[in-house]
Amino acid sequence: MKILLTQRLFIVLSLLLLLVTVVTAKTSRPNILIVIADDLNKDCVGIYGNKDVKTPNIDHLAREGMRFNLAFTSTAMCAPTRQQMYTGLYPVKSGAYPNHSKVKPGTKSLVHYLKVLGYRVGLSGKRHFGPPSSFPFEQLSNKVNPSAIREFVNRDENQPFCLVVTSSSPHVPWNSGDASQYNPSKLNVPPYLVDTKEMRLSLTRYYGEITDLDREVGLCMKILKNAQQIKNTAMIFTTEQGAQYPGCKWTCYENGLSVGFIVRWPGVVKPGSVTDAMIHYVDVVPTLIEMAGGKAIYGLDGRSFLGVLQGKTIHHNTVTYGVHTQMNAIGSPPTGYAVRSVRDEKWKYIINLNHKVTYNNALTKNDKENYWASWLREAKTNPGAARLVERYLNRPPEELYDLSKDPYELNNLAEEEIYSKLKDRLREQLQDWMASQGDQGQATELAARRKKK
Repeated sequence: MKILLTQRLFIVLSLLLLLVTVVTAKTSRPNILIVIADDLNKDCVGIYGNKDVKTPNIDHLAREGMRFNLAFTSTAMCAPTRQQMYTGLYPVKSGAYPNHSKVKPGTKSLVHYLKVLGYRVGLSGKRHFGPPSSFPFEQLSNKVNPSAIREFVNRDENQPFCLVVTSSSPHVPWNSGDASQYNPSKLNVPPYLVDTKEMRLSLTRYYGEITDLDREVGLCMKILKNAQQIKNTAMIFTTEQGAQYPGCKWTCYENGLSVGFIVRWPGVVKPGSVTDAMIHYVDVVPTLIEMAGGKAIYGLDGRSFLGVLQGKTIHHNTVTYGVHTQMNAIGSPPTGYAVRSVRDEKWKYIINLNHKVTYNNALTKNDKENYWASWLREAKTNPGAARLVERYLNRPPEELYDLSKDPYELNNLAEEEIYSKLKDRLREQLQDWMASQGDQGQATELAARRKKK
């Protein structure tokens, strides 16, 4: 009888242990919901200091999670940015470095890595990647669709999910938001933009679209709440890259490459926390893999920052790199306009490989927002406006900025002798990184023409 009772007790204890193991495994492998904006300037979000734009849902998410002050993309264009985030590879290495480009055949993405770990992986919204075999998402909808998102979130509570929600806002045209909620005369125009009537009206349309994006973020938050999935879901919001304004998108300036990045993960991430740990979009895939219980993937450019989320460290990367390819873009000169950059916690070094030609793009050639013409008009009589126009169109071979004193990169120190050793060190560091990526500078720029064909 004692033996029988002992056996029964052993079986019960074993079942309890198994149950605890299953529950622990389930709670330690969170659901993942990533919301990606489209051309959103980091400084146009309330929680990042903007006092004009209304972003209550994004701000609320940040108060419940961790806000990253030093998060970066390496290319301020949609397709290269999204594909580096999904693959963990920098653009030149993956092949997706011009806009509207694709990664090299055989390249794997977070879809492959998370499916192996038992996740179902879906996408609602904008794609902007290829080939399909490298990004085999379950495509829920081509636009942000609350019904499709709700169905995916609630489909199977026994299988963890990763859902990427990709908005088309605030990408041009800026017509999906309510611009009337913003008074152009009361807006604060940042110093990297020329303050004209047309510029202010453009900002009202841009801000209106940002607020509409914030509505979509709120919808995702509400869906998680109604599904009772908040506690076991790591929700990420990120801004993607800078706006289609001069000195932002299509550049290697901070307003193009510096991104907003917020993570809410109840029980892991401390609510209301802020970090200066430097992370990069190529770090996202390694982080998601580790969050899901997987092992590090050899050959990726990024590294997991899970330790930062857990509060175990306040450090991650020491530098971040930038790549811009203008070849084949609308309005581009026939030589393209190759730009490379390296940034540490304080200093930013930029090399303009085609500095002898005038920079042009879709904005300068076909400004449908009608503010660029006002910049040119203002520049005829306003020296400050003339400097901003010149900064965008005609750039020196090298640029060096002290970001601690000059966050908008308006005072180029590259020609000052006192910084020559610092400049040499950053240039060498950038060239070493380019070599490791197979980046040949201007030759890589010209190769983009063949690549697109």
